[in-house]
Amino acid sequence: MEYLFVTAVIFAVVYGLFLMESLRQKKEEKKWMARLYDDYFFLNDKTIRAERFEKLNTLYLRHPTEHQIDDITWNDLGMDKLFQRMNYTLSSTGEEYLYYRLRTLNHSDSELKAFDDLVSYWEQHPDDRVRLHLCANKLGYLGKYSLYDYIENLDYLGERSNLRHILQDLLFLPAILLGFFNMTACIIAVIGLMLYNMITYFREKGEIEPYITSFAYVLRLINVCEEAEQFSIPAARQIIEQIRNANRVLKPMRRNSFWVMSSNRGGQSSSDILGMLLDYVRMVFHVDLIKFNRMLQTLRKHTEEVDTLVMNFGLLECSAAIMIYRQSMCGWCRPEFTEQKCVDFREAYHPLLESPVKNSIRAERGVLLTGSNASGKSTFLKTVAVNAILAQSIYTCAADSACLSFFDVYSSMALRDDIGSGESYYIVEIKALKRILDAGSRGENILCFVDEVLRGTNTVERIAASTQIMKSLDSNNILCFAATHDIELTTLLERYYDNYHFEEEVCDGDIVFHYKLLDGKAVTRNAIRLLQLIGYDEQIIQNAAMQAEQFVKTGVWSLTKE
Repeated sequence: MEYLFVTAVIFAVVYGLFLMESLRQKKEEKKWMARLYDDYFFLNDKTIRAERFEKLNTLYLRHPTEHQIDDITWNDLGMDKLFQRMNYTLSSTGEEYLYYRLRTLNHSDSELKAFDDLVSYWEQHPDDRVRLHLCANKLGYLGKYSLYDYIENLDYLGERSNLRHILQDLLFLPAILLGFFNMTACIIAVIGLMLYNMITYFREKGEIEPYITSFAYVLRLINVCEEAEQFSIPAARQIIEQIRNANRVLKPMRRNSFWVMSSNRGGQSSSDILGMLLDYVRMVFHVDLIKFNRMLQTLRKHTEEVDTLVMNFGLLECSAAIMIYRQSMCGWCRPEFTEQKCVDFREAYHPLLESPVKNSIRAERGVLLTGSNASGKSTFLKTVAVNAILAQSIYTCAADSACLSFFDVYSSMALRDDIGSGESYYIVEIKALKRILDAGSRGENILCFVDEVLRGTNTVERIAASTQIMKSLDSNNILCFAATHDIELTTLLERYYDNYHFEEEVCDGDIVFHYKLLDGKAVTRNAIRLLQLIGYDEQIIQNAAMQAEQFVKTGVWSLTKE
């Protein structure tokens, strides 16, 4: 009787703990869902590990198009940081598609407006948006590798036939029938077959183990896409139809897939009696190997359908992320596109700045920026470049209004010498500039940004070469924005470029920058003034100022007298 009482108490305690944990999980889930409605900005509170960041471009690399941002431009503009700023996704698929979207410039007004309709839908239908977030959360992350990496490596497994496994299983029938004639022989035969099957099992299990994770992700993708099929979204009819057609082909993968998926339980089977029993069934009869081979066969035949699910579910999740990103911005607008070669931004700002100074610009020909160090030239170039990219990728600009042509965007701004190849900064720079000229010669509409053209060489040759390169960048299909410290270029190129500048003022012994774009070329310099503010010897400052003033008057450099 006492044993029954103790057993009942233990059962009650275990059940109570299970119930408490279940209630806690439901409470956390309810709290999380409430945040998805009212406080969804928390979705951006995550850090992408460096090894994962290296694989974010996998989907982008697998889907090359005519108008994509190259690595130089992407790195010049610090687009990795902007990607992280707008990464409100909850799955590897959504994350990689968002990256792909930012690096792919769309030249179709209708496609961009269709994307905008999808973004607007989530804002107007919060219940459906939360359902989508829940689906994405179920899909989750795959790890540091992309699903495409695993799919490409499927060929390493080769053609895997189930014939041998099935024959090994069928051998149990004559072994058992042997028991009607000789029980000892029957037992020996059955045990021998079990041992042989278990030995061969572990050899093959080790080969497929790395792929089980990716198979599990594909199965989750099929499941969440099946849920996505239930959405009734006018702006996503074609997307849903493509998901439905691809899923129809891939759904057979799920049948009896638990034999494979439940075998990868991270070593927890020792505390699970049912799990241990299933493990022995797998080892003896190879049921998970047989199912894995069938799943592999289906997956290898239908990688295009998997890609369809990735691209379309990624698009759905990406559009929801952009909806949240828009609401996090300090002002945004939908761009307008024109056939005229121009860029027209009103009160534009860089979306990564917390307290930005907004500027306006309308450019129908090249723009040449001058101004003191740290006055805002590079930031302005990046502001225009980034907004041109956002306009053609997510139909969103950090500005009060925006009107521009469809462009391919190139830059030559934050280059470095290449130690690996032995190329100097100057060689790296002229190669970067030539790629822009080459793109322009192919007839593409180019919007390009150059910061301190040819800074890697001497003054005389820099001005001469810069003048000719900048003149070449002024063509019917190229619109160039450039910043320079060489004031000579403002005169040499005034027939081709409009001059703008940034300036500063000295207040209470300090230099104050206003970061406002002004017409004309710069008339102030601050490099020598900064020497004084930092505490350089007064004689150095005076001599430098006199020398600079003399050059401005005569155009000839000479040393001042001691």
